Amino acid sequence: MSDEPSLRDVVDTDVPIFYEQQADPDAAAMAAFPPRSEADYFAHLKKIRTDPTVFMQTVVVGGAVAGNLVSWATDSGQEIGYWIGKPYWGKGIASSVLPRFVALVEQRPLHAYVAEHNAASIRVLEKSGFVPGGRTEQHLIYKFG
Repeated sequence: MSDEPSLRDVVDTDVPIFYEQQADPDAAAMAAFPPRSEADYFAHLKKIRTDPTVFMQTVVVGGAVAGNLVSWATDSGQEIGYWIGKPYWGKGIASSVLPRFVALVEQRPLHAYVAEHNAASIRVLEKSGFVPGGRTEQHLIYKFG
């Protein structure tokens, strides 16, 4: 099994792992996004996995689920987000998979929201070709395309 990060379609057994990754207090603080309860998270994933306008992929490293990437349409355009599990931070995984994921999403421009204090995620976005494009109260907005 390769340690090179790869992308694949989401399968049902990924969802509990995604839940645990987003429930980690350090990860939630880094993202400036409150974790969802288990029931809310599973309902949210069920909804987005059946929405034909949402594109979601699982990040796999060495056969293990390391995180996910997702893109969805909003009134203001196409957004993307990603979540990498804490044990996989600092290993270049997001920097490896984000450009590949962006290449699979046809809509442009893309928007990503990142917590201002999350320097690692800002670097990932910038290395992937995103540029600053504004801000909200808690997040910086980065644009691609």
